[in-house]
Amino acid sequence: MTEQKNALRVRLRETRATEADLPGASAAVCRRLAVLPELATARVVMGYAATPEEVSIDAALQRLQAAGVTVCLPWVEGPSLGIGSIGDLAADLAPGWRGVREPVAERRAPMRASMVDVVLAPGVGFDPTGHRLGFGGGHFDRLLARLRRGAVVVGIALDSQLVDHVPVEPHDRTVDVIVTPTRTLRPGI
Repeated sequence: MTEQKNALRVRLRETRATEADLPGASAAVCRRLAVLPELATARVVMGYAATPEEVSIDAALQRLQAAGVTVCLPWVEGPSLGIGSIGDLAADLAPGWRGVREPVAERRAPMRASMVDVVLAPGVGFDPTGHRLGFGGGHFDRLLARLRRGAVVVGIALDSQLVDHVPVEPHDRTVDVIVTPTRTLRPGI
């Protein structure tokens, strides 16, 4: 299973690297998130700070903050992710594990995963049934397992990151919604 996942990760990362207009794709995803019903009633949303190769959702997170939603981001704590609310995406983040922007310790307010209403989750790939292929460290999978029942997980991806099948293991959690620049998919419906 690990070999299958790793081979798919390599292929999808190579495909993602050929995206000609990542800023445009990111803007399109943020426009879709602006009208996503699951976010309309959310009080606490956990997002992520994109790497240069990922869809950036910074604009969506800023819009949510402006609407009074508590926005939190993860940071790596050994094998797990901590989460904390942030006030300013520019000032409250610094490079952390593997260079990924994380909330700086003195500016984050730690939160329990059970307080999160919606998670905007990155991934290397997703399939039509909602299976998510992560980056291989298991950090997000362990965090998703700590969410309260009813919390919504929204996978964020480029269209090229949608595949027919993602290999899964018992600990892998599906996402409830997948948002790409051109589509919003609801695997369970």
